[in-house]
Amino acid sequence: MPRARAAPPKPPVARKRPRRAHYHVYVIELSRDVLLEPRFKKRNPGYIDGQPCVYVGMTGLDPDVRFDKHKAGIQANAYVRQYGLRLLPDLYEGFNPMTYDDAVAREIEVGIDLRSAGFGVWQA
Repeated sequence: MPRARAAPPKPPVARKRPRRAHYHVYVIELSRDVLLEPRFKKRNPGYIDGQPCVYVGMTGLDPDVRFDKHKAGIQANAYVRQYGLRLLPDLYEGFNPMTYDDAVAREIEVGIDLRSAGFGVWQA
């Protein structure tokens, strides 16, 4: 009678590491020339003349690096590439870094808050 082979050993169980809080929400000031873009204007019916126009995003990179990538056309938003002026860290650096889920929620909140203050806001 043939001898039964032993089952191969099971691989070790992978332990999930807690996610690192390395995501950032960022705000980029856009030139007011973006108001000439019909899609931007349509998305901001409550824009108050004289308030800034901004792009709000989130990234796993440092916001400075992400801004440079936008301007270089790497995974860029067209409005940031064409109209982006500078980062506005006073509007975001107090709550960075954070987890991915927190960044997703915070990006939405920042956009809503700025729009309610009369800003022109674009979010991807």
